[in-house]
Amino acid sequence: MTPRSPPAAKLSYDSPVILKGKRVLIAGMSDRRSIGYAIAVEAQKEGAELLLTSFGRMMTITQMTAKKLNPVPEILEMDVQKPDDIKAAVEEVSKRWDRLDGIVHSVAFAPQDALGGNFLTAPWESVATALHVSAFSFKELAAAFLPLMKEHGGSLVTLDFDNSTQAWPKYDRMGVSKSALESVTRYLARDLGKYKIRANAICAGPLATLAASGIPGFKDFEEVWEVRAPLGWSLQDRTPVGRAACALLSDYLDMTTGELLHVDGGYHAMGAEMPPTK
Repeated sequence: MTPRSPPAAKLSYDSPVILKGKRVLIAGMSDRRSIGYAIAVEAQKEGAELLLTSFGRMMTITQMTAKKLNPVPEILEMDVQKPDDIKAAVEEVSKRWDRLDGIVHSVAFAPQDALGGNFLTAPWESVATALHVSAFSFKELAAAFLPLMKEHGGSLVTLDFDNSTQAWPKYDRMGVSKSALESVTRYLARDLGKYKIRANAICAGPLATLAASGIPGFKDFEEVWEVRAPLGWSLQDRTPVGRAACALLSDYLDMTTGELLHVDGGYHAMGAEMPPTK
C-alpha cells in the first residue's frame, strides 16, 4: 500500500500566549531533532522562561542546540541517575527562580542489549538502567523539585510511546520502561494533586530523533504509521507534540491529570490498517 502523505497545507491558529510568566525546566533536550527542542521552541513562543538540563557528552550537543533558541536558556548539569546531580540542580534552579511552574521530562535510555529482540536475554543490569532512566527518574524529579512547586501548583509532563496494551517489535525493555512510566504518571497525579500539581504523559507517534535512531527496528514503525493514522503522520514534524506539551503546561488544562494524551495522528484508535487514499 502507498503511504498517505500528510495534508499539504498546515492548519493555522491564532494562539494567546498561554505560558506567559511560566518558568519551565526541560530535562533531557539534545539536538534540534529532539522532542525536547520542539517543546522548548513552542514554549518560548508561548511566553515561557526556560532552564535546560544535560550532562556528559550530550552537554556539548545541548549547548549548541540551545543557541538556536531565543533567548538562549541556561543549561544545568544533571544526570538523572545521580541523586547528587538532581539535588545540585534543585539548588541551582532555586538560586535563579523562587518558584517552578513546570517540568518536562524528556529523558529515556535503554542499553543496546535490552533492545532489538533481546527481551528474553537482557541482563538485569541493563533492564535496571532502562527503568531507572526512563521511568523512575520522573518520580525523582517530581519529588526533588516539589518544594519549588507545592505552594502554587504546576504541571509535570513526560514523553511516552503507548505501551499499555501492546508489545512493539524490537522495543523490548524500553517498552516495559514506558509502561512503567505511564504508571508512575498516574501515581504522581494521585500524590501531587493535593498541591494542585498535575502529571501527564504525551504518547507521541514515532519521530525521527537521535534517540529513535538508536532503536533497532525503528523502520518497522515508520513504514506503517502514515498509512494507518487517519490524520496522516510525518516523522519529521515535531511541532504537534511541542504544542501539546504547552497545552499541558498551561493553566487551560487545570483539571487534567493522570492522562495519556495521544499525539499520533489517531494511530492508537485504529483497529486495522486503513486503505490508502486515492
